[in-house]
Amino acid sequence: MEEKGYLFAHFKEKRTPDGEQVYFALSRDGYQWEAANGGNPVLTSAIGDCGVRDFCIYRTRENHFVILATDLSLANHFAGKYEGSWDIVNQKGSPYLILWKSDDCVHWSEPQQVRVVDDSFGCAWAPDMIAVEGTDQYFVHWSSVKKGDEKRRMAIYGALTKDFVHYSDPFLFARKEGTQIIDSNVVYHDGWYYRFIKWNVGEGHIYMERSRKLLPVTDSGLSEENGWERMPAFDEEMEKLEAGQYEAPTCFRMADGKWCLMLDFYGTKKPEEQGYVPFVADDIATGRFVRSDAAFSFPYGFKHGTVMPVTAEEFDRIRRAYP
Repeated sequence: MEEKGYLFAHFKEKRTPDGEQVYFALSRDGYQWEAANGGNPVLTSAIGDCGVRDFCIYRTRENHFVILATDLSLANHFAGKYEGSWDIVNQKGSPYLILWKSDDCVHWSEPQQVRVVDDSFGCAWAPDMIAVEGTDQYFVHWSSVKKGDEKRRMAIYGALTKDFVHYSDPFLFARKEGTQIIDSNVVYHDGWYYRFIKWNVGEGHIYMERSRKLLPVTDSGLSEENGWERMPAFDEEMEKLEAGQYEAPTCFRMADGKWCLMLDFYGTKKPEEQGYVPFVADDIATGRFVRSDAAFSFPYGFKHGTVMPVTAEEFDRIRRAYP
């Protein structure tokens, strides 16, 4: 596919329920972004929690399009059924993800709940997906906690699927002993899988690892045992940032061949929340992503989502449908 633009599916951090729906933004080069649909939602969910967050948009091998999202509305339910507690959200939130499908990125199916965890898990957070090289399957991964875990240790779990509706039993993909991790993003390039994960405790940062193999993983899920190796140059750049203020990594290759990692900077006062901050690497294999705010522009603060390359025809079609 010859890439001629980019589509960013995301949500807005607002105090009203319309913020927790699907928003689109477009860019020709990955640097300069414009709002689609007048900065209003392009898709809404009236099922489950009646709100969605933490999107992944993905192009299948057959050139179909899939959106998966967390089934959660804090605007609707945080003070009510979740009693103002993130722990209750994690333990008792939805075991479902919300799914949309499309053949053209304009005409989308009705939202559908798909269950990816059994009753031993809490909420399924922040899905991400990637094709498993050499197979006809896709790997969907997300953050969850096991119910009853007094230490509330979130970890990354995953499942295999061919149609994004039916899933294998969930299995552990990554964890850190004695702590918790969330928000995984995986990309594949030149024989390597690269994964970005948020270490979600105290002064935690985003960290980056790579492996020749995506699967299988060991029962422990520890990087030392399943071939994932840390990227020291990435750690050096993250140490320059204020700790504990970034989440929701999403990585993509831009039109000029460089790689962009977007990190959601949530450590600002609302409602002036900045949203995503860009980091650029000349070569993803180095792991050196340098913060590069001045080279980018955004119409407003984008919240947790993903970027998908599109063709010139797709770009124009989406823009016409959502001017």
